[in-house]
Amino acid sequence: MLNERAQILLKTLVERYISDGQPVGSRTLQQYSGLEVSSATIRNVMADLEDIGLVSSPHTSAGRIPTGLAYRLFIDTMLVTKPLDNARVQQMESQLQPDNPSRLIAQASSILSELTQFAGVVATPRREAVTVRQIEFLRLGEKRVLLIIVMPDGEVENRVLPMEKDYTQSQLTEAGNFLNQHYIGFSFSQIREKLRGELRQLHQDMSALMAAALAAGDEAAAKKAEDYVISGERNLLHVDDLSADMNRLRGLFNLFEQKTELLQLLEAGRNGQGIHIFVGNESGLASLEECSVITSSYSVDGQVVGTLAVVGPKRMDYQRVVPIVDITARLLGNALSQN
Repeated sequence: MLNERAQILLKTLVERYISDGQPVGSRTLQQYSGLEVSSATIRNVMADLEDIGLVSSPHTSAGRIPTGLAYRLFIDTMLVTKPLDNARVQQMESQLQPDNPSRLIAQASSILSELTQFAGVVATPRREAVTVRQIEFLRLGEKRVLLIIVMPDGEVENRVLPMEKDYTQSQLTEAGNFLNQHYIGFSFSQIREKLRGELRQLHQDMSALMAAALAAGDEAAAKKAEDYVISGERNLLHVDDLSADMNRLRGLFNLFEQKTELLQLLEAGRNGQGIHIFVGNESGLASLEECSVITSSYSVDGQVVGTLAVVGPKRMDYQRVVPIVDITARLLGNALSQN
């Protein structure tokens, strides 16, 4: 537990470092803290804070910088956010047009990156099962079939199916008509279960086509259910705290490209309501050691379906960024609920 004076000085140090990006000396703390204490007293407090791991001293300066533990303490006990003004919220709302869910996800990601100048990430909505609106088969050539899947939100997934036998286009049309007539509105796992008994009644050569289509459909649905849209990654190239180490920056971009680990972190932020902030190594990912990730879940019709986030340096203006993440999550959920 820190006494009141130590808390004020630590809060001032974190805020000045976030603002200026330079190690904070005792004279600056004396000027901005509002405390009537000597520089010697401040230096003593800083030495105590350094002993308990809240600040560190760069070799090139007598000033101190906050550690990850200091950021965590600041966020949990000292952070006072700045609410967005109504004009800004209305502008954000106008950018989220509820005409297409996929477009909404991309728009929300862009809003996050534009307003924060960091990377904005939005995980695609995840429901219990992705259903199907339409299925078509097209003959591409000998033993090659194009499977076209139309999702309820209008998105189209294409899969090329290599087959062991050749099919005529009329056979493929018949198979598509059969699925569209009996199984539209179901997920691929439900179609598979319902078809289990009926496949025996189909011609043997059509059974292989149906089985291949269901396998590809499951893969497409799983991909759609576990994905995200990211905007503004290039903003991080201009963040001094990150761009100084090209190996770390390369690892960060690999993380964005591979997606799996970041999706797992977003999933952790999906549990529970409100804002979650992962500072540095709290994420458990080496690529994010010098980053903070601010996440918020978003809901459609009262059901949590996804998570969005801002990825930036630990030295970010949390007071400003947290409300942006919070409001974007609410506006996205509202827009998706209207779709």
